[in-house]
Amino acid sequence: MFEPAKLDRRSFLGNVALAAAAVQFGMARSAAAKPSKAMRSLDVATLWLNSRPLSAHDLLGKVVLIDFWTYTCINWRRQLPYVRAWAEKYKDHGFVVIGVHAPEFSFEKNVDNVRWAVKDMRIEYPIVIDNDHAIWRAFTNEYWPALYFADGQGGIRHHVFGEGQYDRSEAVIQRLLAEAGSRGIPTGLVSVDARGAEAAADWNDLESGENYVGYARTENFASPGAIKTDIAHVYAVAAQIERNQWALSGEWKMGKESIVLNEPNGRIAYRFHARDLHLVMGPGESRAPARFRVLIDGQEPRSAHGVDVDDKGNGTVTEARMYQLIRQPQPISDRQFEIQFVDAGVEAFSFTFG
Repeated sequence: MFEPAKLDRRSFLGNVALAAAAVQFGMARSAAAKPSKAMRSLDVATLWLNSRPLSAHDLLGKVVLIDFWTYTCINWRRQLPYVRAWAEKYKDHGFVVIGVHAPEFSFEKNVDNVRWAVKDMRIEYPIVIDNDHAIWRAFTNEYWPALYFADGQGGIRHHVFGEGQYDRSEAVIQRLLAEAGSRGIPTGLVSVDARGAEAAADWNDLESGENYVGYARTENFASPGAIKTDIAHVYAVAAQIERNQWALSGEWKMGKESIVLNEPNGRIAYRFHARDLHLVMGPGESRAPARFRVLIDGQEPRSAHGVDVDDKGNGTVTEARMYQLIRQPQPISDRQFEIQFVDAGVEAFSFTFG
């Protein structure tokens, strides 16, 4: 079942329209004698990781899973364990996974950042860099993550947008492999042991959605006074903020995509309702590590700390990526998160929850 709440980074109306138009696997086998236009878009890609360049012609006879991703997307991170497992399970049976990295934030266009992510996240299947979104447009894609399943003739037979539908997706892989003439196809379904940021969200308690902190797309900003765009400004946290509101304290410059701390000891506060809280951030132009401390309801997080901080809430921004700062035990209730940066220069982009 398609669930809009599980699909990050696009509008609810877009999700509803997509759900109504979703292609079902029961459609007839592709009659195309050559790869689809979407698959042929791989031919113009100029940079590949983990592989030599793969053309649509190279892939004829193979069942191909095209996975659109961007490495800071929490929804994709939670999908990744399944894609990794499918790539490993079926690699000797004519199945190929191709990850198309189509960046959302400007720093995700840096290929060295993507190489770091590929290594850190243990991705061994081929990756194509799609910085200008040419492949994205050829697939008329609009979502992270998005999975497109191509048969041995290069026709797109099925797609999944957002998280979930893992059992059905694997059944699609098995059926397409059988159609392509593969023998000895492994049966059953993969079982994953997803941990850290890759663990499935606690959907029953998730009442906070993604929020960007750059002025172009932010919502529910609660510091007194208006947002000052593209200039340094001293902000203060209101005495009380409501669920899903956020605020700044200290001297920050709010840009279209991100916020940058100009002076040490700046803070961000966010009132949220979720098991997990993540923040996409990086060391900024200086590239110098930035130390920080996290509090929850004014206290050290202790057992509620995420994988990127210790139980006292201490951590360091070293790469531009998503940091898991809170993973709290049950019961889940409204909590006030606060992060204080010891060092200036840090840049923050968006909050996500799970």
